[in-house]
Amino acid sequence: MRLGINLGYWGAGMDADNLAVAREAERLGYEVCWAAEAYGSDAPTVLTWVAAHTERIDVGAGIMQIPARAPAMTAMTAATLDSLSGGRFRLGLGVSGPQVSEGWYGVGFDHPLARTREYVEIVRKALTRERLTHDGDHWTLPLPGGQGKPIKLTVHPVRERIPLYIAAIGPKNLAQTGEIADGALLVFFAPEHAEETTLGPLREGRARAGLTLDGFDVVPTVPLAVGDDLAALADHFRPYTALYVGGMGSRRQNFYNRLARRMGYEREAVEIQDRYLARDRDGAAAAVPHRLIDATTLIGPVERIADRMRAYAEAGATTLSLAPAGFDLEQRIAGLRAGVEALDRAGLG
Repeated sequence: MRLGINLGYWGAGMDADNLAVAREAERLGYEVCWAAEAYGSDAPTVLTWVAAHTERIDVGAGIMQIPARAPAMTAMTAATLDSLSGGRFRLGLGVSGPQVSEGWYGVGFDHPLARTREYVEIVRKALTRERLTHDGDHWTLPLPGGQGKPIKLTVHPVRERIPLYIAAIGPKNLAQTGEIADGALLVFFAPEHAEETTLGPLREGRARAGLTLDGFDVVPTVPLAVGDDLAALADHFRPYTALYVGGMGSRRQNFYNRLARRMGYEREAVEIQDRYLARDRDGAAAAVPHRLIDATTLIGPVERIADRMRAYAEAGATTLSLAPAGFDLEQRIAGLRAGVEALDRAGLG
């Protein structure tokens, strides 16, 4: 099992620290550094900056939002970043959610699975440098009745196939991801529930494509905090868990809330969402069960974290993307180092 580092969003006043974290992760042998986007910092600019200040670590979009860009633009960005980084770019895609898609980009959140499938088809075709044509329900290239003709990408990507990941949570999205992608970007991945919530649907999708999970990158992002007081460490992640389970999306459509329910937290997921949407964020955080946090994070002494890493590996995770707790640079660097130590103690390094 390999290690990655998830820097999350930039622009919060600690960008120099984020770069220091990325460079230390490279020094420690981490495989990949991921950056995210929502409606603040964008991922490609951040990854270009990180790539320019590193030499070996891969840079991954976790994720670039599908409603934000035409698929051909995403292919151009991927080819450019792969070239500038010397073949170190990983393309992560996701549909985001209805609030961001419709409220920020003005793009309807209809048929997300079909949109994703077509988007991936166009991106992959553009990166092969074939003349680009597509006749689908959501994109038609060239535009019918216009003056455009099929054209092809003018730059040459460093690699014939840039690794493509999809952020997936629900069973149908996971199955499609297994079918059309090279890896899955996951959150709230609990080893004890991995088969029914994640691996089963991914395996189903791989089978549709005549493939197995061999070579498919299963990448959970896992918050990490080192120490002896498990309750206090879990409290670090209460607001984070409450935000996603309670407030990331609408009452009708919150994928993280549905995931918590599938993991057996039906009653708790309802309460967290009710409190969060009523603007009682402290109450929502307090309603998050300790066992849910413990199941989806790495907390405790290094020895305990090593045991949990073994559980992640046995459950099918192939890359653990760590998100060390804290805004203090020294604390985050210490988390990076603890991650490597735990991986070695687990015999997985």
